[in-house]
Amino acid sequence: PRVPWCSGSEYDVISGRPTNMALFEQMRANVGKLLRGIDRYNPENLATLERYVETQAKENAYDLEANLAVLKLYQFNPAFFQTGVTAQILLKALTNLPHTDFTLCKCMIDQAHVSRGGEIFGVRPRGLLCSPFLCARFSLDAPHAQQEERPIRQILYLGELLETCHFQSFWQALDENMELLEGITGFEDSVRK
Repeated sequence: PRVPWCSGSEYDVISGRPTNMALFEQMRANVGKLLRGIDRYNPENLATLERYVETQAKENAYDLEANLAVLKLYQFNPAFFQTGVTAQILLKALTNLPHTDFTLCKCMIDQAHVSRGGEIFGVRPRGLLCSPFLCARFSLDAPHAQQEERPIRQILYLGELLETCHFQSFWQALDENMELLEGITGFEDSVRK
């Protein structure tokens, strides 16, 4: 059984089904259509866009335009905000440094999801000024909302380390918080490039 949008090389030779990358390319095309025009900011499309973010993470692919649309929808509809999806978007943007994608993404996140004082990992590299906007210290008795949004603040801190060339501190902090990378394929290799 052939799917019309797949060429022969996009099929698994054993099962005869389209490969994951072929399915991803179809999803990319569908999302591209969705992002044209006024439907771009239709909250009914948020579930589709969030699935697309998760697919990008699994397939080691990246689509800045779609990711920015998700963050914009979260701005327009704060009740729909998803910490996990936002974390995936930020991590994917980190893999595209030194381009400005990470800065674009973090500027679209509501301050309520990131502002706390202190340090995140208990480590402050020499010469790094850690602003309250980017860094936070967490205790075990922290409120649920603070713990729920902790990954975002951790990723913002990792971004600050990379942007300020504190590479050893970045790898150390990442090593101590590998749970952030669950579901993200090829993150470490992408950051090294």
